Amino acid sequence: MTSAKLALVTGGSTGIGRHLAQLAAENGHDLLIASDDAAIADMEGLTSTGVTVETVTADLSREAGMDELLARLGARVPDLFFANAGRGLGHALVDQQADDIRHLIGTNIMGTTLLTHEIARRMVRRGSGRILMTGSIAGYMPGTYQAVYNASKAYVNMLAVALRHELQDSGVSVSCLSPGPTDTEFFGRAGLLDTSIGQGPKDDPATVAKAGYQAMMAGKEEIVPGLKNKSMVAAAHVTPKGVLAEQHRKMAKPQDPA
Repeated sequence: MTSAKLALVTGGSTGIGRHLAQLAAENGHDLLIASDDAAIADMEGLTSTGVTVETVTADLSREAGMDELLARLGARVPDLFFANAGRGLGHALVDQQADDIRHLIGTNIMGTTLLTHEIARRMVRRGSGRILMTGSIAGYMPGTYQAVYNASKAYVNMLAVALRHELQDSGVSVSCLSPGPTDTEFFGRAGLLDTSIGQGPKDDPATVAKAGYQAMMAGKEEIVPGLKNKSMVAAAHVTPKGVLAEQHRKMAKPQDPA
């Protein structure tokens, strides 16, 4: 069965993105799911909803990956767009590899911006659509030992809100999901398992995705799931940046080997 509605999900193979895809499918949206993870081939469960599920393996930090995804999308205009693809990178900036930094910036900033630019233009021409961009509470604080990642999420947080207000009379709604630490593969991939934040308690990705999905459908500007995360964001608005940076250092500094 093919639905008249389409949801485009990036970073949709696992974690929050995978649960966002599930919610869209349960609400009758056909899916186009993109990820640079081979796990994208395993979409068991989504097809049981009766919708059509397409997947594409594409590295959205690169022009070739973007072209591959847009070629698969063709002339279609998604009803829902989940700009969820993102990379993490822990440890000190001077200890990171330049290629890893390029990959993070390419995915979180360039890929997110250019794909959102294209999809938003299509939605505006049609006069309807909903976009959910996955930012982070990390974007509200200087990320000592996650400097580039936090800076990239500050960019996403601000981009989402700015775009929302640019499009407020267009029929296109933009929302920003800003989760806290969530129980996904993010911390392992980012090299953060040897940190306090990597080993600490985390939110359930299904719960986070549901909060974001509901906020998007309700047309809300931003959702920060969880009382603790809301408190951290509120405190970040009134706490000196140097204090926040020191707090983040304690959470994200790699632990000394035993």
